[in-house]
Amino acid sequence: MSQPTAPSSPGALPPDSQLPGASAPGPKLPGTQPPPPATRPPSGAQRAAPGALDIRQCLLDAVLAGLIALIVFGPVVGVVLDGYSFNFHAPRLAWIILAVMVGRFAFSLFLQTGPGLRFAQRFNADSGGVYVRPAGYKSRLRWIIPLILILAALFPFVATKYLLTVAILGLIYVLLGLGLNIVVGLAGLLDLGYVAFYAIGAYGLALGYEYLGLGFWSMLPLAAIVAGLAGALLGFPVLRMHGDYLAIVTLGFGEIIRLILNNWLAFTGGPNGVSVPSPTFFGLEFGRRAREGGVPVHEFLNITYNPNLKFIFIYGVLILVVLLVLYIKHRLTRMPIGRAWEALREDEIACRAMGLNHVLVKLSAFTLGASTAGIAGVFFATYQGFVNPTSFTFFESALILAIVVLGGMGSTIGVVIAAFVLTVAPELLRSFAEYRVLLFGILMVAMMIWRPRGLIRISRAGFAARKGVAP
Repeated sequence: MSQPTAPSSPGALPPDSQLPGASAPGPKLPGTQPPPPATRPPSGAQRAAPGALDIRQCLLDAVLAGLIALIVFGPVVGVVLDGYSFNFHAPRLAWIILAVMVGRFAFSLFLQTGPGLRFAQRFNADSGGVYVRPAGYKSRLRWIIPLILILAALFPFVATKYLLTVAILGLIYVLLGLGLNIVVGLAGLLDLGYVAFYAIGAYGLALGYEYLGLGFWSMLPLAAIVAGLAGALLGFPVLRMHGDYLAIVTLGFGEIIRLILNNWLAFTGGPNGVSVPSPTFFGLEFGRRAREGGVPVHEFLNITYNPNLKFIFIYGVLILVVLLVLYIKHRLTRMPIGRAWEALREDEIACRAMGLNHVLVKLSAFTLGASTAGIAGVFFATYQGFVNPTSFTFFESALILAIVVLGGMGSTIGVVIAAFVLTVAPELLRSFAEYRVLLFGILMVAMMIWRPRGLIRISRAGFAARKGVAP
C-alpha cells in the first residue's frame, strides 16, 4: 500500500524533476569538498577581460599618481627659497611627475597580465597576512639568491667610497630590522626602546677598547652576550605587561640608557663621545701606517694603499654576519620556538591554555633581538670610528620599527628591502634634509592605507600531497 504524499505548494516542481540546464545532483563522492566561496579579486588586478588590456584605466591611474606626486613633491622640489623670495623650479618637478606617471602606467599594465595577476594575488592586503604556497612549489629564489650574492661580492671593488659607506649603513639597518622583527613581527612585543641595545653594542666596543684593550673581534661576540643579558634583565620583569604598557616601559629604558651615556662624563665621555679603533685582520692594520709592532695590510699584500680597504673589510664581514643571522632566523621560524612566537602573537590566552610558558617564549624573542642589535652596534661603531649619545635617540627606534612595519611583520625579505629603502632614500634626499621627516611620514601613512601588511607578507609552504604534513 503506497504512502500518501504531502501536498506540494503551487508552482513547486516534482521531487524527481530539475530545472533546464541544471546538473543532476548525483551521489556525493567521499572526500569531496564543496567549492570554495568566491573571493574578491585584488584591487586594480582584474579590471579588463581576460586577454584584453584596459588602457583607459591605466591612463587614469597614471594621472592620479601624477597628481599625488605633484602634491607631495611640489612644495619640496618645485618651490626653491632664493634669498627672501620663493621661486618655482618647474623642470625638475616635471621630470619627477613624468617618471611617476610612466612608472604607474607600466605597473598598471603589468597587473593586467598573467604574471601581474599572480603578483597582485600574492601581495593583496585583503587576503590576509600569510601567503600559503601550493604543494610542490619551486621558488625562483634558488636562482635569484646566488645572483644577488655574486653582485654583492663584486660591489665593493667597483663602487665609490660614498656608495660603499651607504651600503654598509644599509646592512647595519638590515641587522637591526631582523632583530626587531623577531621581537615585534614574530612575537608581537611592541619595543620602542630597541635603540638601547644598539647603543650597548657600540659603546661596548668603544669602552672595551679604552679600558680593557678589547678589539673588534673580541667585542663582536661579547657585545651580543652583553646586549642579550641586558634584554633578558629588562624583559623578565616587564614581559608580563601587554601592548601600550610594554611600549612605554621599553621607551623609558631606551631614554635611560641615552641619558646615562650623555651624563656619565667620567666613564662614557658624555656628549663628547668616545673614539673607536680601526679593526684588524690577524694583526694586519688597514691604515697607511701601522702602530708600533704592526704591519699595514697593503704592505703585507704588496699592493698600493687604498683608503677604502677598511670599508671593504667591514662590508665583507658584515655581509657574512647578515647571512648568518638570516640563516639562524630562517631555522628558528621553522622550529617549535618560532611557531610558539607566532602563536603568542596571534592569541596569547589560547597558548597559555595549551600550556605554553609565555614568559620564557617572549623572553627568548627579546634576548635574541637584543643580541642582534648589539652586533649591529659593534659594526656601527667600527664604521663611524666614533660614538656619542646623539646617534641613539628615539628617532632611531622609530626608524627601525618603521623598517619592520614597511617590510611586513615577520617577513624577512620585506625587512631587508625596507632597510635599504629607508637608509638609501635619505642619502639621496640630503639636499631636502628639512623635508625628510615629512616624506618619511607620508610614506608610512601611504603604507598603512594601501599596504597594511607590509611590502611582502609572510610566506608559508603548503601541505605536502603525499605525507599530509607541512614541509
